[in-house]
Amino acid sequence: QVQLVESGGGLVQVGGSLRLSCAASGLTFSSYVMGWFRQAPGKEREFVAGISWSGGSTRYADSVRGGFTISRDNAKNMVYLEMKSLKPEDTAVYYCAADTTWPIKSDNCDFWGQGTQVTVSS
Repeated sequence: QVQLVESGGGLVQVGGSLRLSCAASGLTFSSYVMGWFRQAPGKEREFVAGISWSGGSTRYADSVRGGFTISRDNAKNMVYLEMKSLKPEDTAVYYCAADTTWPIKSDNCDFWGQGTQVTVSS
């Protein structure tokens, strides 16, 4: 079966960095657009970043553009989210997701990971 497994979350201080990873299995990885979403307590899930099938196109939420970088390695079935200059408002559970259409949208995603907690402390 399809599995998306996130890792790399944790506790970091304001201004710090984290790198999230998502390992995909059970699917033809290069056939899927990949994305990262997040959900903070009491808030709706929101889009963070998306990357196209080959990685040639990327999209970012305005709130993270310039600080976060999404990338993928189709040979390893991995997608990454490099997060720099983290702020308290970046605190959330971060989810990896797979979709067959571009740009990636939460409502269209076929598969989701279980999430990884990112906490930015001040």
